[in-house]
Amino acid sequence: MKKLNIHCLILIFDELRADKKSLYSCLLVNKEWCYLVIPMLWKNYPTYFIMISEKSREKFSNIILSCLPKSSKQLLLENNIKLPQTILSKTPTFNYVSLYKFLEAKIINNITNVVFKDYSKKRNLLEQEIYKLFVSQCKGIKELEWQTSQPLPSFPGALTCFSRLYSLQVDLSHVNSNNLYEMAHICKDLGELTICGFSQDVRGLTFLINEQRNLKSITLNAKKELCQELSKVLARKGHTISNLSLVGSFGFISHSFLTSLVNLKKLKVCYCFVKYEEIEEFQEYLANSIFPELQSLEIYYNLLCLKEFAKLIKKTEGNISNISALSFLNFNSSAEYTGIFLKAISNHCPKIKNLATHIGPEDLKYVKSLLINCRNLISLNLDSLRENNNNIGDELLDILTKFSPRCLTNIMISGDWKYSIDSFENYFESYREQKSLRFMINCLNGNKITPIHIEVVRKYYEEGIIISSNLIIK
Repeated sequence: MKKLNIHCLILIFDELRADKKSLYSCLLVNKEWCYLVIPMLWKNYPTYFIMISEKSREKFSNIILSCLPKSSKQLLLENNIKLPQTILSKTPTFNYVSLYKFLEAKIINNITNVVFKDYSKKRNLLEQEIYKLFVSQCKGIKELEWQTSQPLPSFPGALTCFSRLYSLQVDLSHVNSNNLYEMAHICKDLGELTICGFSQDVRGLTFLINEQRNLKSITLNAKKELCQELSKVLARKGHTISNLSLVGSFGFISHSFLTSLVNLKKLKVCYCFVKYEEIEEFQEYLANSIFPELQSLEIYYNLLCLKEFAKLIKKTEGNISNISALSFLNFNSSAEYTGIFLKAISNHCPKIKNLATHIGPEDLKYVKSLLINCRNLISLNLDSLRENNNNIGDELLDILTKFSPRCLTNIMISGDWKYSIDSFENYFESYREQKSLRFMINCLNGNKITPIHIEVVRKYYEEGIIISSNLIIK
């Protein structure tokens, strides 16, 4: 029997990467196979170990602690930090730490928690030595979750470790400005940056952003004092940023940079409990922004800016494929201009595939035009404005029956509306040829959906027309 070359084996093992049992079997064939399979198994194991039992977490932590160099173990011993007796006495056969391509704070925290069950001032020293181990052994990691005050860019091996960094999540509550300055000199090709927490000194952060050559995605999840300098540096990167997430950025940063994001493709905005003047500031810059290449728009919690978002949609080139504009129950009173919003989508989003939004009793005409104009629609989620109107359920289902494109097979309706049995049956009959409907319906008042409605749904489920529904208990 001829021996398979390494390249063929790698291709085979790669096909089995989701089948851990098969990979384990391959691991035991011979030494060559073992050395090829271990990196594949270990690739996602840090997160895997943390998510399962405490025993597995301890086992994983002991493996990492076994990889500590003698100098670190001696330093910890001199400071009365006792490592678990269960750690390996010999250095592991594989350098597991070097197989990492991402570094998460929870992984390090899990290891320190194994040694220190309760809070201790000595945790900082142990954390330092663990981070030093990772920085010295990991080459070209792609993702870093930076939630520690440890000066990571100053540790030996930092240049090799972080020079290829693509995704960085930095918590300003822990990372100081000087460390960000140091990181800026090492990594200049960040594609994704997430900013959390707060610091009065953001000079290091602005320098880091300014040094990036092709920053594409920004997520702001920071609060408190207004930061003008951060807005200015984001404006300078406006030609490269294509993905923006604003999560609680109101009051933290001026939104003047929005007008500079000429190549933006994805926009996500989450805001609640904001001051009126902060909303006005955002509305002003949003109204003056143009995102011609926009493909995805997500708005959550508060919908006070629907009118401005409708204007924004009108100024795109018609490439939007995903829109979600939903608020929680306590905020849906802010969902004015839903009709204007739906009309803008209907007239300017011919390629839209997924839509989730609120509708009121006066908006059904826009739902009809939406279905007529947007023939690529696959998923539709319609949520009521919690208005007490029980008479539009049948009209809505009638519009869906007559005008839905054939590809629209995922429907979710949430509202306190009444539906006749005939409207249910007529709607489901319209899918008899496709036989691929996923139908979800949620009512605030449970008596709107009766056992007879559920029997109708079950009938079409058993016939294979409905393939899933929350009304069916299997």
